[in-house]
Amino acid sequence: MPRSVNVVAAHRRRKKLLSKTKGYFGSRKNVWTVAKNTYEKGQQYAYRDRRAKKRSFRGLWIIRINAGVREFGMSYSEFMGKIHEKNININRKVLADLAMNNPEAFKAIVESVK
Repeated sequence: MPRSVNVVAAHRRRKKLLSKTKGYFGSRKNVWTVAKNTYEKGQQYAYRDRRAKKRSFRGLWIIRINAGVREFGMSYSEFMGKIHEKNININRKVLADLAMNNPEAFKAIVESVK
């Protein structure tokens, strides 16, 4: 009996992956093995970087808070230590946003901490 291969399903599966690699450079978009490897690696980067994004945003917020606090003669670590001491529960994301977009509100927080 001849070997039976489900070509239709295999073709659909390959076509689906090649449609996901549209826009890639060179053979990454149309050569099956290269496209498959590229797609899988991209998924690994996406998984990793969903977690790394949280770390990089926290770093950005710290930089913005530090820049805002330096105008009032304090360092970031001093400010955060005093803000915890006074039991002011505002997270870094909100503090960074206030430092950038609402300086008068941020100044009020800094003055209450001093």
